[in-house]
Amino acid sequence: MANTFELIASSTVGAGGASSIDFTSIPSTYTDLVLKVSARGSAGGPNGLFIAFNGSTSNFTGKYLQGAGTGTPSSSSLARYIGTEVAPTFTANTFGNAEVYIPNYASSNNKSFSADAVSENNATEAYATLAAGLWSITTAINQVTLTISSGSSNFVQYSTAYLYGVKNA
Repeated sequence: MANTFELIASSTVGAGGASSIDFTSIPSTYTDLVLKVSARGSAGGPNGLFIAFNGSTSNFTGKYLQGAGTGTPSSSSLARYIGTEVAPTFTANTFGNAEVYIPNYASSNNKSFSADAVSENNATEAYATLAAGLWSITTAINQVTLTISSGSSNFVQYSTAYLYGVKNA
């Protein structure tokens, strides 16, 4: 069975930056969702990228495995975490990238997701992350929101996110 990707919506952050990237009114006509993100933060960092569904940050659990530069990879539990954004102290004009896969988003089961992310930096401090999570709610997902963990950091101009619906053809 071939899968087809259809762009549902895209978002490009403008000159003023944005505290979140939000996709609303997601139709339930697809089997899965794929979210592709290119992000850089405005302050501190590097900070975590986090996902929320239907405006909720509750009932999430998650695990991740992360390598940071030349150090030993680490793993831990962290709900809603999908990767690390590129900090302002990282190489200029670079963005971190993440892909999040959300299978069966419209089903009446709990919702799982997985993420593969990297932060770009021309130095030893750069991150590669694999994450998996569960939203223990059976409601169909109709909204996806991305935020940066530090309340003082926003997505900078030209950060982008693309939301695709996957149809089994």
